[in-house]
Amino acid sequence: MHSHSLDQWTHDHVFLGARHTENERRTWFVVALTIAMMVGEITAGSFFGSMALLADGWHMATHAAALGIAALAYLFARQHARNSRFAFGTGKFGDLAAFSSAIILGLIAVQIAYESAMRLVHPVAIAYSEAIAVAVLGLGVNLVSAWLLRDAHGHDHHGHHHGHGHSHDDHHHHDNNLRAAYVHVLADAATSVLAIAALVTAMYAGWSWIDPAVGIIGSLVIGSWAFGLIRDSGAVLLDVCADKDLEAVIRERLETKGDRVTDLHLWQVGPGHRAAVISVISDHPLAPAVYKRRLGGLKGLCHITVEVELCPHHAAAAGRP
Repeated sequence: MHSHSLDQWTHDHVFLGARHTENERRTWFVVALTIAMMVGEITAGSFFGSMALLADGWHMATHAAALGIAALAYLFARQHARNSRFAFGTGKFGDLAAFSSAIILGLIAVQIAYESAMRLVHPVAIAYSEAIAVAVLGLGVNLVSAWLLRDAHGHDHHGHHHGHGHSHDDHHHHDNNLRAAYVHVLADAATSVLAIAALVTAMYAGWSWIDPAVGIIGSLVIGSWAFGLIRDSGAVLLDVCADKDLEAVIRERLETKGDRVTDLHLWQVGPGHRAAVISVISDHPLAPAVYKRRLGGLKGLCHITVEVELCPHHAAAAGRP
């Protein structure tokens, strides 16, 4: 068989999200914005002797590190998309980055809870007007960042072509890497809003305990977001069944005329991309290509391997080994 005749049977394994390049560009812009804010706050805090500015500046540094992980994941996945060392491409790299970022977010929540608890037990004097100004400044930067990353929970309606020659939709399939970046800036925005409300209340009502109390509430909210992100990205990394509804449709399409699916593995190989390995048993087995054609047009299903076996009872009756 000539090599050129194999072309129609081969394909690449580029399973990047449909908006990979756009999301990468947005994430790098937010990284630059966060670093600029961080450097500005640390410089101003050192120059004016402001602990509030310094503290928020170093807090921004942790978010800049997490956002940097997201941006580097996009870069690495794109640069190595066609590297044959990655059996199913680099589509999962974003989930690995999201998992790492979620752990950082969880540690930030623990740090906020600890500092808030310490301040409840040992109250410290707060420069209210200065602290409110810093919180408002931080909120502004975080709202701009959140707007830039706003598609993290949006549905992607743009088709993405790959080696099989079909167009697939990212509808209902999130990019966990972008979501992780989005959650980081959203968490920071939420803490800024809570801090502003608490500081204003404490300043006018004299309730100094409300600031650390709200800090503990904020840490619980951030902790729950981090847990959700760890759960979702971890599920992709561990090849948890990607889509029960799609699995049911695959079985329905293949189990006709006495054919039975005896083994089915369905998992995510990139945002909006699913791979499937299927074993079919039949009294009258057909070529694997026939079964693959039955699955044509299923959105997100972009890598299919089908194994077909003759039913053992039928084989025994026909005197086959």
